[in-house]
Amino acid sequence: MQLPQLLADTRACTLCEPNLPLGAKPLLHAGRGAKLLIIGQAPGRRAHDAGTPWQDASGERLRDWLGLTAEQFFDPDTVALLPMGFCYPGTGRSGDLPPRPECAPRWHPPLLAALPNVRLTVLLGRHAIEGYAQHPYRTMTDAVGDHARLLAARPVRVALPHPSPRNNRWLAKHPWFAAEVLPKLRRRVRRLVPRHAG
Repeated sequence: MQLPQLLADTRACTLCEPNLPLGAKPLLHAGRGAKLLIIGQAPGRRAHDAGTPWQDASGERLRDWLGLTAEQFFDPDTVALLPMGFCYPGTGRSGDLPPRPECAPRWHPPLLAALPNVRLTVLLGRHAIEGYAQHPYRTMTDAVGDHARLLAARPVRVALPHPSPRNNRWLAKHPWFAAEVLPKLRRRVRRLVPRHAG
């Protein structure tokens, strides 16, 4: 199936609507030329209301981590955004609920097959890491700390904490992330997305 039709079908999905507090509103974007793939968790309430993911403090931090402008980040032929769950899952006692489990198994395989130019996949947070790291990491910190091996493997992946302000304590506790991981990540992204792009 061609990517435009696949995206249209995904955005029309209502598979888990009975379990969604605000109904189904799948948020994703991708273009066939995308070289960078970001697999996050699920849209938050602000993203659901706005109809656009990563238009918040988490998105600003993520773009800084990657060294990308907003224009580059939101260009679907530069960056593909495929969360583990495409719809806002609702809020629990300690933040948003996990992504719905129906979403990734149903839609990721055909979408990933339709993105032949991806050269780097960024896994954000525990759910994406567990789904795609291809290694049984004990903790998210272990996965993030294994950045050298992940960046040298094929396919090329890197695991990051979710850029939410909720992770400020983790970031403060692990200064090696900013000192070691982010420079390597930005260099890799720069090779894929030249500074003049966008």
